[in-house]
Amino acid sequence: MSITMTTHAWTAVCRLDRLEPERGVAALVDGVQVALFHTADGLFAIDNRDPVTGAYVLSRGIVGSRGGVPTVASPLHKQVYDLRTGECLDLPGVTVARHETRCHDGIVEVRLRQED
Repeated sequence: MSITMTTHAWTAVCRLDRLEPERGVAALVDGVQVALFHTADGLFAIDNRDPVTGAYVLSRGIVGSRGGVPTVASPLHKQVYDLRTGECLDLPGVTVARHETRCHDGIVEVRLRQED
């Protein structure tokens, strides 16, 4: 069985200056709750749904780093996720979907990536 990735169009979310550094914000992008982060390492977007609890809370997580890797810790049970890949650094095999981000003319845009 092979997994293919569907990539959607870019969706404008907000102006870059509306994002507080090192804090997350939730956004609805094409019907998907996304957690958006602006860190010293760049812009990151992951699903807002915590894969461990099923709650939509990752945008409220604690932003930090582990070994130079930009991370967010779930506000519920504190599992830490790599913002670059979506991989959980505490529980092997657990991941959260990661989406593409860019800033175009001062507007933050997100492009969803979903497995088919």
